[in-house]
Amino acid sequence: MHVMLGAIFLIFLFQLIGEATQKYFALPVPGPVIGLVLMLVCLLWSKRIDVPFVADLRCKLVTTSQQLIGYLSLLFVPIGVGVIMHLKLLETQLAQIIGVITIGTITTIVFTAFIFLKAGGAIKDE
Repeated sequence: MHVMLGAIFLIFLFQLIGEATQKYFALPVPGPVIGLVLMLVCLLWSKRIDVPFVADLRCKLVTTSQQLIGYLSLLFVPIGVGVIMHLKLLETQLAQIIGVITIGTITTIVFTAFIFLKAGGAIKDE
């Protein structure tokens, strides 16, 4: 449990840094997204450093993230309740919603394929 608390603190710290950056510079990107990008940059940069503490922290972060993903489905409960509560509004804008979902899905698939091909067609494990 102690391992998980340190990693969760690190995740929240990057979210806080992202939120502060977003508010300070009045950026149109959400703070958690900025924090996630900053954490990704730090993790990629930390792979180049040969310090046991950094490697251990990265390992704890990966373990904690994998455990949190197991509970990810719980986050969809409030979304489902919101959909049910606003069903009439969704019915009136059904065509627009389907259009946005379709365009978003196609864009995601194309972008993922592009990144996959640029990465050489295979993702290498450590």
